[in-house]
Amino acid sequence: MATISVVPSKPWRPKLSRVWPDILGALFTALSSVAIVAVTPLKGRLGFSITLIVMAVITSASISWLRRDRKAALNSVSTVFVYVAAAFVIIPLASLLFEIVSKGIVGFSFGIFTKDMSLTSADSPLSEGGLLHAVIGTLYIVLLATVISTPVGFLASLYIVEVQGRFASLVRFFVQAMSGVPSIVAGLFIYAVWMIGLGNSYNVAAGAGALAILMIPTVARTAEEVLKLIPNDLREAGLALGATQWRTVAMIILPAAKSGLVTAIILGIARVAGETAPLLLTLGGADAINLNPFEGNSSALPFYVWKNYSLGNPESIQRAWLGVFVLMIMVFMFFSLARYFGRAKGANR
Repeated sequence: MATISVVPSKPWRPKLSRVWPDILGALFTALSSVAIVAVTPLKGRLGFSITLIVMAVITSASISWLRRDRKAALNSVSTVFVYVAAAFVIIPLASLLFEIVSKGIVGFSFGIFTKDMSLTSADSPLSEGGLLHAVIGTLYIVLLATVISTPVGFLASLYIVEVQGRFASLVRFFVQAMSGVPSIVAGLFIYAVWMIGLGNSYNVAAGAGALAILMIPTVARTAEEVLKLIPNDLREAGLALGATQWRTVAMIILPAAKSGLVTAIILGIARVAGETAPLLLTLGGADAINLNPFEGNSSALPFYVWKNYSLGNPESIQRAWLGVFVLMIMVFMFFSLARYFGRAKGANR
């Protein structure tokens, strides 16, 4: 008896007869765009980009109409616009990251984290001085702002979701309104109350208070959404066992939402880590390390960037780009931690 071997087909592998119209369409789009730009007043990158988008829409719709029907043509048009919208987001972001990395990595070395600018002028070579005073100031500010804003944000979210008191809607309204407050307003508030009204001087605590005002809405809104994801069965089970509402929240709800609440804190930190305007009115600025966050002028990476860029000489501008590069790395680390804890929360479910 003869044995017939059957080779399994792979329908997911594209055939050449199906791919070549798309390849020819892409080539036609590119060549026709170049030709139109060459013979018309549409010159430069903007003209080429607009022409390329229009020709891509026309070519893609025509190919889909000829191969299928009108609905396929409309689907191709929407697909092209989706790709264009994605390009409008990705290209500026990639350009910004490239600019920061290419200009900031020039003076990057381990030595910048071991020295400050107390004995170095801004126009000195990059091999002299460092960012240690700004990094320490940033860590102090972020830590104090987190200590201030985290309890307030968590209590606000618990009041909205768990207590659901008569003022829950009002609290939610104020939290949402605070998220739109300009950062300079927070700095002016601390400057007017803490420094002019109470007669205090520039220090890290004042800057942390300004950043805490901006951080509270992010923490509160994120924590609110996390608490809403906790099943009501857990709440009912705790109450059925005779526990009070606050004991149920403390022993069941908060542990269940722990990773999400940590994510809320990290997102709040990333939200305020790069703010500059409030610090201009509260820190005072310093070139030396200040280990006392409650007394004396201090510095931070955003303040360091603003100060060096405003000086205008090539060395100080390069130091400003270096500060931006280090600050970007710190913010990227915060967002990476948020993503990590977010995935851990999903995995635990």
